[in-house]
Amino acid sequence: MKYRVEQKYIITEDKAAYLKYKLEQLMEYDSHAKEGSYRIRSLYFDDFRDSFLEQNQEGNDFRQKYRIRTYNNSKEVIHLEIKKKEFGFTSKQKEELTLKECNDLIFRRQWSLPGNAGEVKKRFYGNICLRGLRPVQIVEYERIPFVEQKGNVRVTLDKFITGSSEVESFWEDILPCIPVLPTGHHILEVKYDEFIPDEIKKILNEVYLVKTAFSKYYYARRNQMI
Repeated sequence: MKYRVEQKYIITEDKAAYLKYKLEQLMEYDSHAKEGSYRIRSLYFDDFRDSFLEQNQEGNDFRQKYRIRTYNNSKEVIHLEIKKKEFGFTSKQKEELTLKECNDLIFRRQWSLPGNAGEVKKRFYGNICLRGLRPVQIVEYERIPFVEQKGNVRVTLDKFITGSSEVESFWEDILPCIPVLPTGHHILEVKYDEFIPDEIKKILNEVYLVKTAFSKYYYARRNQMI
């Protein structure tokens, strides 16, 4: 399992616009961002004790999340993912789901582990059986992704972050949702393996950034509970 550095910042609209302008002169867009961005919709799972929510709330050094992720609400490519965070480093494992597997998980129908299942599906299935893992929260946002091969750097601007507890509406075009951040505020994420090239670091240093341990899942759940 490969661990990477992941840094997050809450930024205003004017800073997001400035960084986008500067970064697109220096970095490439992710190849999947055909028009410069794409929509991400994730369905997060938690156990009967809400252990993963609690890990975020308490700021534990070790955290993990289980989720289904789609892009532009497409049913063609569906990922089942496990994301871990340990001592400031993150890792992600994923496997593709069929549409039937995905819907079985969304609607909490009996899910049989396929014979060719990899580690992600096996661990997911084990948590369903042992810990009562169930779908609890949808998070959706627009992502503007930039990439750089040197250092395997990825800089993303995540805008218009919303959450919905209507998990069975996962495939609906329009979700009943609640904004996660105040209007005009977005998330900047910086991910890399070992280093950030100086030219990218210089651009990021041109705006005042305050690091945060922001979790889209945690704040979306919290907003639903208010």
